Amino acid sequence: MKTIGFLSFGHWTPAPYSEVRTASDALLQSIELAVAAEDLGLDGAYFRVHHFARQLGSPFPLLAAVGARTKTIEIGTGVIDMRYENPMYMAEDAGAADIIAGGRLQLGISRGSPEQVIDGWRHFGYAPRDRETTADMARRHAEVFLERLKGEGFAEPNPRPMFPNPPGLLRLEPYSQGLRERIWWGSSSNATSVWAATLGMNLQSSTLKDDETGEPLHVQQRKQIEAYRAAWKDAGHRREPRVSVSRSIFALVDDRDRAYFGRDARDQDQVGYIDANTRAIFGRSYAAEPDVLVKALAADEAIKMADTLLLTIPNQLGVDYNAHVLESILKYVAPELGWR
Repeated sequence: MKTIGFLSFGHWTPAPYSEVRTASDALLQSIELAVAAEDLGLDGAYFRVHHFARQLGSPFPLLAAVGARTKTIEIGTGVIDMRYENPMYMAEDAGAADIIAGGRLQLGISRGSPEQVIDGWRHFGYAPRDRETTADMARRHAEVFLERLKGEGFAEPNPRPMFPNPPGLLRLEPYSQGLRERIWWGSSSNATSVWAATLGMNLQSSTLKDDETGEPLHVQQRKQIEAYRAAWKDAGHRREPRVSVSRSIFALVDDRDRAYFGRDARDQDQVGYIDANTRAIFGRSYAAEPDVLVKALAADEAIKMADTLLLTIPNQLGVDYNAHVLESILKYVAPELGWR
C-alpha cells in the first residue's frame, strides 16, 4: 500500500489556453479539486507555495477552506519557504487550520527554491544574522516553529491580564495536538535530509534534487532516503517516519491525454543549475499507455522506498481534467504496482 496525493503548483495566467486565469480561479479550483480527489479515494491534496508569483502564495486560508470542505483527505504543502515566515504567527495559523481540518494537516516546509525577485524575504522583514546564510535563517525559523508546536508554555503572563490566564507560562493558541509529528522537510540534499531526521521531521523529496553523484534522480533519491532513515534510527525517535517523493505521471488512456502528453519530451532526467553554485538534477516525466507506464514506474527506486507519492498535476487544465488524470492513475496504474 502507498499513500497517493496530488501536488498543485497553483499557476494562473490570463491566457486563452488556461482554465485558471485569475487568483480566484486558482484558489477556488484548488478547493474543488481536493473535494473531487477525496471522492475518488485519493489520500492527499498538497499545494506549492511561491511568493511574488501567480501561484498559491498564502497557504493557510486555502488549507483551512479545504479542511472545511473535506473529511478524510490529508491536506498539505510542498513546500512553505521558511525564509519568509514568522514562526510564531505561523504556529497560530497552522494550529487553527489543523483544528478546522480535524487533524489532517501535513505541512511541508523548507529553505525554499529560487525566487521570483531578488532577496524577496527582505520585503517580508527578514534578514540573516551576522555570519548566517539564508539557508541558516530558514532552518532557524523552522526550529522555532517546531518548538512552538510542542504546545509548551514559554511566555510570562501579565499579572493584570485582560482575561484570566491558566497557571504557569503561556503557549501560543490555538494548539493542535499531534501537528508537530506531521511536519515535513523538503530536502534537496543528503545533508539536509539527515538534519531533518535528527529533528524528527518527515521527509519530502521532489522532482528536483542537488546532483551529488551524477546518477539518475531516482537512484540519488533512494540513497537520500536511506541516509535519512539511518539518521532517524540513530536519533532514537519512537515513531516511524514518513517519506514522500514527487513525480509527473500521466496514463495515456484517451485522446485528450495523448494530445497533451503523448509527445512529452521530458522522458529523461535533465541537469542544470538552480543558482550560480548549485548543480541540480530535474526528474523526468512519465507519460505512456498504462502497461508501459507500470513497467517504467516499477524500476523507479525512490518510489519503491517512499511510503507517499505526490503526483504533480497540470492545474491550468482545469478541475475535470485533473480529476481524470488522478482517476486514471488510481484505476489503471496503482493496482498493478501494489499501491492499492
